[in-house]
Amino acid sequence: MRDFRDAKTMAKTLRAELERHGLTGLTHSRSLEIVARQFGFDDWNVLAAKLTAAERARGAARLGAPVPVLRTFSEAKAREFYLDYLGFEVAWEHRFEDGAPLYTQVERGDTVLHLSEHHGDGSPGVVVFVPLTGLDAFYRELAAKHYPNLNPGVEDVPWGAREMAVIDPFGNTLRFNEYR
Repeated sequence: MRDFRDAKTMAKTLRAELERHGLTGLTHSRSLEIVARQFGFDDWNVLAAKLTAAERARGAARLGAPVPVLRTFSEAKAREFYLDYLGFEVAWEHRFEDGAPLYTQVERGDTVLHLSEHHGDGSPGVVVFVPLTGLDAFYRELAAKHYPNLNPGVEDVPWGAREMAVIDPFGNTLRFNEYR
């Protein structure tokens, strides 16, 4: 028997069954609201808070979004590429002492990256997949900057999306991907 901890699964099942019977148009958000009401909660936010409390009480692990660590070799080049060109902002920086290698977090929207000059942190040449919306606007933003070392393009990819790949000065590839 299901209980409130199965709410997300129940919302997905509700949508799937309605679509199977030709009743389309119910959003995932609305289905979550319906399931919350079925359990006697005012709305999904109240049920979601109860779910979080139940997970904590059980000691359940709750995974967050991963943060890739990208190896860099030059603070100046990393700043030029990630801040000036891609438009990320520095969230924080760390050095063990003056002149020591830089370890920093940069962010843009929901994308968080760690950049590290430390030997052993990350391997050059990794690929980071970055989902986004507004790929054409992002492409125009980058094209207007005339970055001398890169001229990315947007292409259709086989998984039903469009993609723009950029390679940083250290050989790391960021694949900005917008699903159709």
